[in-house]
Amino acid sequence: MTRYVALLRGVNVGTTRLAMADLRRIVTDLGHGDVKTYLQSGNVAFGSTVRDAEKLAAGIGRALVDELALTVPVLVRSGRELAAVAGGNPYADREDDPTRLLVAFLATAPEPSTVDSLSVPGGENVSFTVTGREVYLHYVDGGYGRSKFTNAYLEKKLGVVATTRNWKSVRALAEMAAG
Repeated sequence: MTRYVALLRGVNVGTTRLAMADLRRIVTDLGHGDVKTYLQSGNVAFGSTVRDAEKLAAGIGRALVDELALTVPVLVRSGRELAAVAGGNPYADREDDPTRLLVAFLATAPEPSTVDSLSVPGGENVSFTVTGREVYLHYVDGGYGRSKFTNAYLEKKLGVVATTRNWKSVRALAEMAAG
């Protein structure tokens, strides 16, 4: 059985509400085991014999629509992938405040031309590194909440669905996915 984490975009912010008990039940009912949620923002770790992350994401997404009439993007990473993300942050040794470090998880790797043209909005001090399907973010002078370099900005500029988690959550999810 392989460990995975599903990251749901935009859950329990704004008007999209999802009880974590419902999310655990849906993932369990799909036949996955050892299902655990983290926080109230649409993070669920589970074990599965399915080896295709896209199939897992599609199955969870379909079940959310069928059972709760909830349409949200679902991104899935394996425990191995999350361990690599948690171990590969180029800014982790530069910042003690985990609220200034974030990772945007992308549904697919963006086109190289969009990565090359990605820039931080004027006047902001944000460092970023795009690596495959992740964007490592370092908000040098402040937090994510005051920045224009947001999840929506990344989606628009890179042309892919994204969901962003802070560094504390990334590390916790990597631990949950490790078993």
